[in-house]
Amino acid sequence: MLRYWTSSTGSTRTTPTTRSSGSPNARARTPEPRQGQDAGTNGLFALNDRAQKDMVKVFLASREELEGKRIDEVFGRDFLDSNFWLYWRTMFAFEEWHGALEMKLYLHRFVHHVGGLPDLSALKFTKYNQYESLVLPLTRWLIDQGVTFRFETEVTDIDFDLTPERKLATRIHWVSDGQAGGADLTEDDLVFTTIGSLTENSDNGGQHTPARLDEGPAPAWDLWRRIAAKDPSFGRPEVFCGNIPQSKWESATVTTLDPRIPRHIQKIARRDPFGGGVVTGGIVTARDSSWLLSWTVNRQPHFKQQPQDQIVVWVYSLFVDRPGDYVRKPMQECTGEEITQEWLYHLGVPVAEIPELASAGARCVPVMMPYITSFFLPRRAGDRPDVVPEGAVNFAFIGQFAETTRDTIFTTEYSVRTGMEAAYRLLGVERGVPEVFGSTYDVRALLDATSRLRDGAHLALPGGEFVRKRLLHRLESTEVGALLEEFGLLKED
Repeated sequence: MLRYWTSSTGSTRTTPTTRSSGSPNARARTPEPRQGQDAGTNGLFALNDRAQKDMVKVFLASREELEGKRIDEVFGRDFLDSNFWLYWRTMFAFEEWHGALEMKLYLHRFVHHVGGLPDLSALKFTKYNQYESLVLPLTRWLIDQGVTFRFETEVTDIDFDLTPERKLATRIHWVSDGQAGGADLTEDDLVFTTIGSLTENSDNGGQHTPARLDEGPAPAWDLWRRIAAKDPSFGRPEVFCGNIPQSKWESATVTTLDPRIPRHIQKIARRDPFGGGVVTGGIVTARDSSWLLSWTVNRQPHFKQQPQDQIVVWVYSLFVDRPGDYVRKPMQECTGEEITQEWLYHLGVPVAEIPELASAGARCVPVMMPYITSFFLPRRAGDRPDVVPEGAVNFAFIGQFAETTRDTIFTTEYSVRTGMEAAYRLLGVERGVPEVFGSTYDVRALLDATSRLRDGAHLALPGGEFVRKRLLHRLESTEVGALLEEFGLLKED
């Protein structure tokens, strides 16, 4: 199994050196010996008693208790300074200002994978990128079944006939190739609408051009706004799309052209990036990066037509408006070449080689995404409409902003389940939507997670030595005692 070097998956952690004056773009400074080296987290969560109590409190809280609250309102500094939070936020892209409710739901959903957070041992990957592995085959299959895809078409509005007892979609409005059009609907027509969009208004930069933050009109969000204005049960989109500073971050795709860069990747991943297997196994995070920069290399080639001597790297940062450690600019102002420089610095590349390798040894395409974590913003019941609103006759809402209790957002499974739920209910299909793995109801999974979150420390039994011995004696012959011993929570005599 891959041993990560630091951060959120045990990734690369670097210790920034003293900042120097000079060019606002980049500086030649002597790296500390730990540049590109193990951060020394040792796979530990480093949660003290107070941080553990915060986690238990959130885990046991009702959804209603956490509605509208931020993560940093329910977790204290001890938790937010722990390795666990470092692993967690860089793995799932959580920020301290995101919703505590989503944090709770994620804890329940992935409690059986808690032990794999330091090295991401639970992750599975497709052979190629998800577009070629999943999207393209499904699209081709649908076309073969007679489905028509209409490109260069923007749906602008949907009309409804609304009464307290019945809701009927009556017309779709669109603009296609610059021409206004639409279609009238009957009760026998079905309308499945994906509301909101994580990638709306995303902008690609280039090797010499920064990606632009597009805060202008956003068609997917504007469509939901128009729909939501017609009935309270259609949700409140502004909760999710009305705060771009807290929902944005930036990623970049770096393609290596110089063989020296893959050698640095191999040093950290301890795997040959050209070996045909998963390379990093998950993200590698520069713990002390001002951008909180992370990167990952999946199985190569990542694209079917990718040249055999190239490596495709995905880089992202959670703090895109903070100056970097090598490039003295926020990531959102950087060109692809400058982002590559910052990545190479944290990768451990000698400073003298960075300018040349970033310029001629790689090509980078940055992407700014204004709404990429919009679904993590604090929310309340009703902010997301039900998949099939009460009284809906011929329409449903699907995707990451439709409400289903069957899964957590930011997962492919969530979108799939909303689609299944919509189709089954509107078509009267008597088939259950698959539920998520029920680890949160399995005492074995909970005890295992408890042991791992405590970094293997035994439970402290109450009372003095005499009382503790009596308790241990009473527990020894019980199923509870056996389970506590099995998961290393009870110290044996």
